[in-house]
Amino acid sequence: MKTRAQEILKGLVDIQAISINTKTPFIWASGIKSPIYCDNRKSLGHYLLRKNIALGLEAIIKKSYPTVDIIGGTATAGIPHGTSVADLLELPFVYFRSKPKDHGTGSVIEGDFQKGQKIVIIEDLISTGGSVLSCVDYARKAGFDVLGVVAIFGYDLEQATENFKIAEVEVQTIAGFNDLYTLLNLSDTQQEFMDIWRKNPKDSSI
Repeated sequence: MKTRAQEILKGLVDIQAISINTKTPFIWASGIKSPIYCDNRKSLGHYLLRKNIALGLEAIIKKSYPTVDIIGGTATAGIPHGTSVADLLELPFVYFRSKPKDHGTGSVIEGDFQKGQKIVIIEDLISTGGSVLSCVDYARKAGFDVLGVVAIFGYDLEQATENFKIAEVEVQTIAGFNDLYTLLNLSDTQQEFMDIWRKNPKDSSI
């Protein structure tokens, strides 16, 4: 019997949300050239996959962060999944803007909350962790107790591990890079390329 993580990964591959190309790399927003690209936003158009993702996130939170008071979502991709999880857990929800809005209150956190609340932040994807760690910083400055970050998929980059360690916040994903090898039936050459790239994704000579 497949695990939920395997079902979700297969679902993402089936809808072509995960793509592999070791010859013509994808360019991330950070500028990193990558042989893999994961667009979890595509899952929003598939109810059963979207529901399974919410259940997967909920399971991690129930097991690891049972004292959570409120769920947060990162703009924009973490908002729909975060909302679904908050509904399943019957908890309040807030979301984090990528930067403070330039009008009105100038807030970066949208929603009703209280200082001292224990929050878990939902992200769709972990690459280097930069975006969601900015939200962790915003949350802490607003008075939240950040229990952890939970995401759908992670590239399992060493840089991300180091960044979360420095920020002193735990991160968990439903599935990660290593889980893809068997599912995608990568050749030995492709696997070797991916392993070398993952050790130093900023090395453009690979």
